[in-house]
Formats: sequence, C-alpha cells, structure tokens
Amino acid sequence: MTPKTKTHIYHAIVKSTITYVAETWCLKAKTTAKLNSTEMDFWRCSARISRKDKIRNNVIKEKMNVTRSLLEDIKTKQLQRYGHVQRMEEGRLPKVLEWRPSGRRKRGRPKLTWAEGIRGMMGEKGLKEKDWADRNNWRRKIA
Repeated sequence: MTPKTKTHIYHAIVKSTITYVAETWCLKAKTTAKLNSTEMDFWRCSARISRKDKIRNNVIKEKMNVTRSLLEDIKTKQLQRYGHVQRMEEGRLPKVLEWRPSGRRKRGRPKLTWAEGIRGMMGEKGLKEKDWADRNNWRRKIA
C-alpha cells in the first residue's frame, strides 16, 4: 500500500471516526495530547515504524505526506460550526451557545468552555467577532 492510499484510508475511515461530533468538543490539554498521540500511532503503524526505532514524528509525517494534523482539522471544523450557528436566525435552537448557566460549576468540571476555546482559536487566526457574517471571507480565514 502506498502512502497516498493510506492517506485516503485515513481520511475515509479513521479521521471520520475519531472526529465524530468534534465540532462540539471542549479541547483541553489532555484531549489534545490524546488526539496527537492517536494520530501519530496511526501514522507509525501505517509506515510500519516502531516506537523503538526512535524516529521523530515530523520525519514520519514527511514520509507519509501528511500536510495537516488532526487537531488543525478539528479546530477548523469548530470554527466552521461557530460561524454557521452565528449566521442562523435568532429563534433557532442551536443559538443556545450564548446561554450561560448561573451558579458555580461542580468540582472536576472543565474550566474552559467551548465558547472560550472558540474565542482563543479566533485570536490565534486573527479573526474578529463579526467576521462570521461574511461566509466566504470566514471560510478563507479559517482554512
């Protein structure tokens, strides 16, 4: 199997299974680390390289012609979802993203909310709050 075929299998089966409903995930550091390790485990297995071989991840990604990481794709999907929901009419149910429950969080709950994560990603990409209004411009900036 060639690296190109493995990339197609990755996109068709593995990536779609791992990223199911990823648009709604709150990306914490632990989740990010697990996603990165799972992705690299797939690429190592596909390249038939053991961890004992001590080959760096970036070398494996070059060998397998990987251009974008799984985490980058998830962040792009989340920003797409955010723009989609923001462009919806006010009466629609998905607009509950802006709702904030009152009171304190339970012990052990994540301190970072989905909306805060989205704002952080928007800051990384240099997006402003109302940029989502222009769909074509929004798509170009988040890709």
